[in-house]
Amino acid sequence: MAHYLLTYHLAADYLDRRPEFRGAHLALAWAAAERGELLLGGAIEDPVDAAMLLFAGAGPEAAEAFAAADPYVTEGLVQRWTVRRWNTVVGSQAANPAHP
Repeated sequence: MAHYLLTYHLAADYLDRRPEFRGAHLALAWAAAERGELLLGGAIEDPVDAAMLLFAGAGPEAAEAFAAADPYVTEGLVQRWTVRRWNTVVGSQAANPAHP
């Protein structure tokens, strides 16, 4: 298992347009969480200009598929997104625990 960070860079009108698509976005997110793919997700505040979603899996495919299906992406609330492997080393769920 590895961790992958899906980072959304949000459009300037994200907060204004979010209510229309939030239900579908959250349904997609909770379904991914129930499958064990999505561990955490949420917007970055002050200002709300980005969001991060932490995925777990053998590769980046679940995170990439999530972004491709997410109405926030398909409807233009997200200007661009990236998926990067995150080498987690500390914590009970670390993919590569490194103890002193």
